[in-house]
Amino acid sequence: MNLIRIDDSQDPRVAAYLDIRERDLVGRHGRFVAEGKVVLDLLLSAGRFTAESALILENRLAGLEDVLRKAPADFPVYVAKGEVVDRIAGFHMHRGILAIGVRGAPRRAEALLDALPASALVVVLVGISNHDNMGSIFRNAAAFGADAVLLDPTCCDPLYRKAIRVSVGAALKVPFASFGDTVRLIATLDRMGFGQFALSPRGESDIRAAQRRSRLALYLGTEGEGLPAALLNRLRTVRIGMAEGFDSLNVAAASAIALHHFSNR
Repeated sequence: MNLIRIDDSQDPRVAAYLDIRERDLVGRHGRFVAEGKVVLDLLLSAGRFTAESALILENRLAGLEDVLRKAPADFPVYVAKGEVVDRIAGFHMHRGILAIGVRGAPRRAEALLDALPASALVVVLVGISNHDNMGSIFRNAAAFGADAVLLDPTCCDPLYRKAIRVSVGAALKVPFASFGDTVRLIATLDRMGFGQFALSPRGESDIRAAQRRSRLALYLGTEGEGLPAALLNRLRTVRIGMAEGFDSLNVAAASAIALHHFSNR
């Protein structure tokens, strides 16, 4: 391993890690921060994104040797004491494991769809602006074998540090891409042979009665307002049956139920 000792929080070699929370809000010039052992392992092993370096609390290093061996021999592993790591990050880093990843060129939804197999399950997100929900949906997508996640322009960033952490690294594993126009996406999915279901508390049929085709796109909308009425009017809608007097679930919980139902796993 290429271990590099850091004793000064202003060392230019760790500049990418400075003031994590503030810089999360404004972006990192094509980079993102991965946090935690499981996430670092996925970043180094999944192969979807390139890792640039890691910053490790010195007392966590011994437990990470197997993970760090998955990186190239020249991969910089910066090692520092707790007070130095905290000054770099701008807050107390009790996990003590950070890495910088490179986003690469954004993928177009059409290109991602073209690469999918004959049997595929796609999650389409509209207006998911909460990073906890985004991370949880990606975790569910990975758990139930979804092949891709598509995001409209109003969705938050799945590579935001908290979203990656909540996803337990699934955002680094499940392919995703953005799309601009929902009507055009519906037409594209239809042309590619996808059945399309929109999940809504007021869906026309219970999800347990819905049969998936070999290719299926499942639409999920934001908390509260849900999917736009114009979109619901274009698609077959399904609902998750609930006890009388209660009509909705958190979108992440709803995604788990729906993905489990439609999964081939």
